[in-house]
Amino acid sequence: MQFGLLTTKIDEIGLITRAENLGYDFCWISDSPLIRSNPWAVMALAAHQTQTIRLGTGLAIPGLRLAPVAANGIATINRLAPGRTFLGVGTGNTAMRTMGQKPATIKAFAEYIRVVRALIRGEEADYTLDGITHPIRMQNLELRYVDVEHDIPIHVGGFGPRAQALAGELGDGLISGIPRGGTIPQALANAKKGADKAGRTLDNFEMTVLANLVMLEPGETLDSQRVVAECGSSIMANVHYLVDWVKETGNAPPDYVMPIWDEYMAFHQSRDADRAHQQLHASHYSYLDPDEARFVTPEMIRTFCIAGQPDEIIERLHELEAEGLNAINFSFPLERQYRMIEDFATRVIHRM
Repeated sequence: MQFGLLTTKIDEIGLITRAENLGYDFCWISDSPLIRSNPWAVMALAAHQTQTIRLGTGLAIPGLRLAPVAANGIATINRLAPGRTFLGVGTGNTAMRTMGQKPATIKAFAEYIRVVRALIRGEEADYTLDGITHPIRMQNLELRYVDVEHDIPIHVGGFGPRAQALAGELGDGLISGIPRGGTIPQALANAKKGADKAGRTLDNFEMTVLANLVMLEPGETLDSQRVVAECGSSIMANVHYLVDWVKETGNAPPDYVMPIWDEYMAFHQSRDADRAHQQLHASHYSYLDPDEARFVTPEMIRTFCIAGQPDEIIERLHELEAEGLNAINFSFPLERQYRMIEDFATRVIHRM
């Protein structure tokens, strides 16, 4: 099992170097311009100040930049950290929603991945912009402005079956979540459908999840203030996603969120309608909005988190590994992130 963390704060590169020293394998740099630092600037600094930890986007968003720009960005970082970069890509639920826009469609997402994949492999791709199509490729490679010689894996974010199939069809890995993306076997089965369509296998395919973590102290319960503070922002990020998903699909909310759904929606609908899209995602994986703390119940924690004493967490991670999970990533609230990455490394990673 590989372990990672998620961050995008330009003056917190020390968190990434500390994680590297603690034994973390990779770091995601998130891509949400209205609520985060610029991911390419953060990765460039991190590349200069680390030696072994893998660095990549978690996740880069098609609606924020053209495919050639994204390909150039990650290939430039690969020049600084050759062989230890990756490109995580997603449709952009949070990044686009904070601008009042919708994520990319699956069709547009697939085309974006196709072009980026060709470019970072040094290949030519037909590229269409404003209805005009031309063949393009990375040029002047001998001048080493970018590095496409060292492999840059593409990990495709997908919570639904179509996006998960797209990962198998075009990607080197799938990034999903628990429970939003279904079980690990279900996600991999969807990826296999895409791989079969493309005549590929899932050999060396990497399955990663972004998970929520609660590591209990002896005698501690799930309703303690410390527990709520440490996992609350991660849990509510899942709820925020479902608000938009239910509204746009017309589907009923999943059973696992029903205990708080009606009360949360009443709270959400009390906000300023013109700015609700800002307020809904503002705390995304960074802090727990005090007005939302009441929704982080023990039942919600059990549903959305890998929770328990260290021995219980290790047992659960081994179960997930047996199901086909290769890597797991955690997001830690800003004010607790240094202590949490150290505690988890000492009490779990070093024992696995």
